[in-house]
Amino acid sequence: MVKVPTVKFNNGQTFPIFGLGTWKSEPGKVTQAVKDAIDIGYRHIDCAHVYGNEKEVGEGIKAKIAEGVVKREDLYITSKLWNTFHRPDLVEPALKTTLKNLGLEYLDLYLIHWPFALKEGKELFPVDASGKTAYSDVDFVDTWKAMEAVCKKGLTKSIGISNFNKRQIERLLQHATIVPVTNQIECHPHLTQVKLSEFCKSKGILITAYSPLGSPDRPWAKPDDPKLLDDPKIKKIAEKYKKTPAQVVLRYQVQRGHITIPKSITKSRIQENFNIWDFELTPQDIQTINSFDCNGRICPYDDSVTHKDHPFSHGDEY
Repeated sequence: MVKVPTVKFNNGQTFPIFGLGTWKSEPGKVTQAVKDAIDIGYRHIDCAHVYGNEKEVGEGIKAKIAEGVVKREDLYITSKLWNTFHRPDLVEPALKTTLKNLGLEYLDLYLIHWPFALKEGKELFPVDASGKTAYSDVDFVDTWKAMEAVCKKGLTKSIGISNFNKRQIERLLQHATIVPVTNQIECHPHLTQVKLSEFCKSKGILITAYSPLGSPDRPWAKPDDPKLLDDPKIKKIAEKYKKTPAQVVLRYQVQRGHITIPKSITKSRIQENFNIWDFELTPQDIQTINSFDCNGRICPYDDSVTHKDHPFSHGDEY
């Protein structure tokens, strides 16, 4: 079995550079997907409270530990604090809910899912009387202080951020006592994130790439949206190495030093996505793939564009 290469976080923790994403994985199918992934050799599972499937992910983990396939310490489990739990007093209870759902005593990595806060309460997607997204004005710097506290308590080994832009990271670093280990962002050939990746690297923050395959199954995809994996240039590179277009764009992320977390619930795809350790793209291949960048963001979170902390809607450079 192939052992996935690891990266080293700024706190010394090692972490597999490749994992299984679970966004949009239906609760009825994700348990089996997690079991298949662990059997294939995945050791990193990327989760989030808002995905609504952490209990089922946990059942897959529990089954493989019970079978003796892995020990808990062989696995690297990430989850994320949802936007309605940014108020500092809600952070630890939110993490504990995730731990309970996953059936774990600690996480390996806990992220702030988005930099902006939504109205606290039972609804994960709260709206006001007029049907617009209901905001909260909690500052992510205060949320981060609470993240540092749960990290110090050992409820998670590392903490990080997700969907933060350069300006937000700079502001966070002015107040942080623990530097985030990663910024998990949308990243694929239509949104290469070269500048943000370089900036994060300069601060000791690794990139985790979500939707690395261009999220073909996103619920809001339109029929005429460009389909990344059908692109002739990518197909040509794939043919050169006798690989699939998906394997090429995943290898592209890994070679950039990005932690990469493709989602699938299909065993053959979970396997295909994993088979990227026996070939290497040339600098020219990487350059070709970089040239696809068209700022083609597929997860813009448009419902909250007027929020003061929305990362993509205030004219920030990156």
